[in-house]
Amino acid sequence: MDPSSGQSPPAAPSPLAATQLHAPLARLLRPLVRLCIRSGMTFPALAQLLRELFVNVAEHDFALDGKPQTDSRVSLLTGIHRKEVARLRGAGAPVNEVPATLSRTSAIIAHWLAAPEFTDAKGEPLPLPRTADGDAPSFEALVAAITKDVRPRAVLDEWLDRRLVTIDAQDNIVLAETGLVPRGDDDRKWYYLGRNLHDHIAAAATNVSGDAPRFMERAVHYDGLSPKLARRLEQRSRELAMEALKTANREANRALAKDKGGDARWNFGVYIYLEEPPDAPGKGGTS
Repeated sequence: MDPSSGQSPPAAPSPLAATQLHAPLARLLRPLVRLCIRSGMTFPALAQLLRELFVNVAEHDFALDGKPQTDSRVSLLTGIHRKEVARLRGAGAPVNEVPATLSRTSAIIAHWLAAPEFTDAKGEPLPLPRTADGDAPSFEALVAAITKDVRPRAVLDEWLDRRLVTIDAQDNIVLAETGLVPRGDDDRKWYYLGRNLHDHIAAAATNVSGDAPRFMERAVHYDGLSPKLARRLEQRSRELAMEALKTANREANRALAKDKGGDARWNFGVYIYLEEPPDAPGKGGTS
């Protein structure tokens, strides 16, 4: 058992599990391979990344209690030659650290969407003046509620440049849809691609590895639909998902104010996928 986590290390994989994993893994990886090809990542580059990951995971996640991990054991677990293992080891355990700018941006937006003083009666984020007297809501007060290390004007300039906010006719600051959904060249989309897919796959992998599912992972899915109905269900599911996310954010934000803090992490995510035939009328692509 790992004394730092209170959990036993994962058991060594069995040949039967590897055989069962082949088909779902091929399906799971297909869109990622498509993304790699579209982005210019070649197979040799991906193979090298996988080789490094196999060694790193075996080294840090499959060590035996009270025994140092050896090159021979890592080679046995991964099938990678011992000399190659020796060359690749020592990269250190992975650090799940959120970039400072991204962490600050996410925290401020989450507070804007959750705190009663910054939302209207329907729970929507209020347009905010730059400054305000007393306890009246303002963008300055919003930023100050999260951090006092960065000037609100610097945050506003950055957000305007990234199109996370707009300025309305009354000179109020309005949260844009891109503040919630990164687009274009916004680096946040690449961070969230890794984090959200990691957490979803980690939850699913934990569930199929144990006797009983540890994490909630459910989906409502229908095949054989008309494109029109599929699009209507997609739009409705977006509305339901956003309401669930906003509710979870409000409750977490309130609880956070009373929490003493620690090393734990929580993620509540939603995904929606629509697939249409290439010749569907009015087809807008998959989403």
